[in-house]
Amino acid sequence: MALGYPFRDPSLADLALTHRSVGRPNNERMEFLGDALLGAIVAEMLYEAHPNASEGELSRLRAQLVNGQALATIARELELGDRLRLGPGELKSGGFRRESILADAFEAMIAAVYLDGGFNACREAVRQLFSERVASLPRSSKDAKTRLQEHLQAQGLPLPRYELIASHGDDHAKQFDVRCVVSEPMAVEAEATGSSRRSAEQEAAETVLSRLLEVSKD
Repeated sequence: MALGYPFRDPSLADLALTHRSVGRPNNERMEFLGDALLGAIVAEMLYEAHPNASEGELSRLRAQLVNGQALATIARELELGDRLRLGPGELKSGGFRRESILADAFEAMIAAVYLDGGFNACREAVRQLFSERVASLPRSSKDAKTRLQEHLQAQGLPLPRYELIASHGDDHAKQFDVRCVVSEPMAVEAEATGSSRRSAEQEAAETVLSRLLEVSKD
């Protein structure tokens, strides 16, 4: 039993815990499927828990829950590392403790539950694991521009650049199109429209930050 789910076909759980260093078959395809399932189910939970959150904020919250470090922590709680099948090289280098390997194995286990019991069984397993995490996840009181700036400063990277693309509409209902650009560690940009230049900048910054957090997850 894993994730609180009794497998009808234990070979699926075994495959989910088989690292590519063993050869083929391994858990890489299952990791791909599990990543998508996990993202969708956690997104659903956050959508329910935060009815007033913007799309960008929901993306940021999801990135906090499903990043590599967070998933590795859950894998350790489930003691998946003790059951991993690793090749000789990974065994010698302590692969069963490596965060990326643990996170991948956890995602593969999510896929194994789906393949064994269907979507409802997978959804129930994920919701049980993440319900307390979603409930206790703090929502930052800092605005998106501040969070993005702090995220980049913490890594010693250049600050974002904000560009006014256009403004349109009548004076009493003017709309502003703004672009937020980050050049490092990779080129990321997002555009947003708001009733003020500031609100558009905030929305664009939220999107850029969410994309950076998603990249760091990988």
